[in-house]
Amino acid sequence: MERLDPTKLPRHVAIIMDGNGRWAKRRGLDRIVGHKKGTESVRDVVRTSREIGIRWLTLFAFSEENWKRPLYEVKALMDLLKRYLKAELKEMLDNGIRLACIGETEKLSPDVQRTLWQAIEKTQHNDEMILTLALSYGGRQEIVRAVINMLTDVEKGTLNPRRITEERFSQYLYTADIPDPDLLIRTSGEYRVSNFLLWQMAYTEIFITPTLWPDFRKERYLEALIDYQKRERRFGSTGEQINHRD
Repeated sequence: MERLDPTKLPRHVAIIMDGNGRWAKRRGLDRIVGHKKGTESVRDVVRTSREIGIRWLTLFAFSEENWKRPLYEVKALMDLLKRYLKAELKEMLDNGIRLACIGETEKLSPDVQRTLWQAIEKTQHNDEMILTLALSYGGRQEIVRAVINMLTDVEKGTLNPRRITEERFSQYLYTADIPDPDLLIRTSGEYRVSNFLLWQMAYTEIFITPTLWPDFRKERYLEALIDYQKRERRFGSTGEQINHRD
């Protein structure tokens, strides 16, 4: 495998962690077993990100649409989330990882909310890496929420509608304090963004891998980062313009 260039790392990596259910089905196992195995990949990717110097890592852990899944699976996912947060808290504290969350967390059960906010509070002063979990999250819902909050401020007279810009709008999103993702990784080979960070991914590089999430470990992650480093990010300019500026 080619070597990773530590000077060309993406600041912010976002990941759609897909394929837990298929991983389990191929082995004749219950879907929940796949989700449990997937937490090992979460641990591996978080550790690798911290080791190599990724500043922001955002994981799509539970979508707004996931509430439609069978009740037993939703409950199992929530239990896994609680166990993960409790098990990884010490490592986050020891390694300067700050936990954050985006999404409609008020929909989570009280015990899950309590565990989540305790972890967020205890890690709030860490500044080596920011790990953001998207929970009960939907990109369209986030945009609608932002519009409603903006209209409320317009009605209050604290926001002039003639001064609304892309930058101002971004401040009403969950990700107001997070840079847009440089790289989106989606596992399991699906070619869609699944209502994830729709506004924020306007210029994000996308890497699709057929690897199912439980099998997505450090080596596969590094392969995605190396692929990213080969790309020329133009943001609407031509390659000649980018090279001239360099």
